[in-house]
Amino acid sequence: MAAGLSTILVTLKPLTRYSFSSKQPISTAVFPPSPRLNSFKRRKILTVCFVIEERKQSFPMDEDKPESTTSSLEMLATTRLIKKAERKKTERMTYFIAAVMSSFGITSMAIIAVYYRFYWQMKGGEVPASEMFATFALAVGAAVGMEFWARWAHRALWHDSLWNMHESHHKPREGAFELNDVFAIINAVPAIGLLYYGFFNNGLVPGLCFGAGLGITMFGMAYMFVHDGLVHKRFPVGPIANVPYLRKVAAAHQLHHTDKFKGVPYGLFLGPKELEEVGGKEELEKEISRRIRLYNKGSSTS
Repeated sequence: MAAGLSTILVTLKPLTRYSFSSKQPISTAVFPPSPRLNSFKRRKILTVCFVIEERKQSFPMDEDKPESTTSSLEMLATTRLIKKAERKKTERMTYFIAAVMSSFGITSMAIIAVYYRFYWQMKGGEVPASEMFATFALAVGAAVGMEFWARWAHRALWHDSLWNMHESHHKPREGAFELNDVFAIINAVPAIGLLYYGFFNNGLVPGLCFGAGLGITMFGMAYMFVHDGLVHKRFPVGPIANVPYLRKVAAAHQLHHTDKFKGVPYGLFLGPKELEEVGGKEELEKEISRRIRLYNKGSSTS
């Protein structure tokens, strides 16, 4: 910034001699006219005025700076995007491997456990039909009951006293795993205990325990694929993304993360019904349409 100075010359009229008349109360005898007064006659008074104005100065370095800064910022942004994409790809692959290993491992162990449990019991030629029916009936009942348990626990525990753990699920994830994944391990503990007791014991009660453990395991696997894979895209889920009802489930759970309806729905597989009960049908349809557009866009670019 520079300041310009301007000078203005102002010429005043010459001063005339001040004359004292007799009408004035002050006597000229007392105050005679001063000889110096005549020296100011026809004297010009020079007045200097300073005017400050702002001027924008440009320097050679400033002219080149925007282009270099812009290019460096673009390079930095591109580098960050590449690193972020690579990190996300690594995280997805890590969780995908963990999901595949756990699902195949749990599935194979469950099948083997069911097979050998009834194989041992049928060695003598007797088929415990009542026990088999009770086992599979409770497996289905436990899987359905877990939806209601998860809804209650999600609302009453995870969003209340256990929010410090569940909060990681409502924040941008850093890494392949989050603190909220501990809940999957917590739910797996009773399932393993029930399966263990039912596998190594015969009778109706062990059969019911085995069925309960099997149902909890089935729900956990379905929850992992729909919640972690389909909704939050922690790993690819393949064709289940095109199942209409599962797409509706994913859209309903996505609205849970927006807090538009005070956290509703807290359930997963029955989330659409829970959302419609609080007047969220219109928002649900909008979210479904948005997810379809994103899915089609991703399919066209890949």
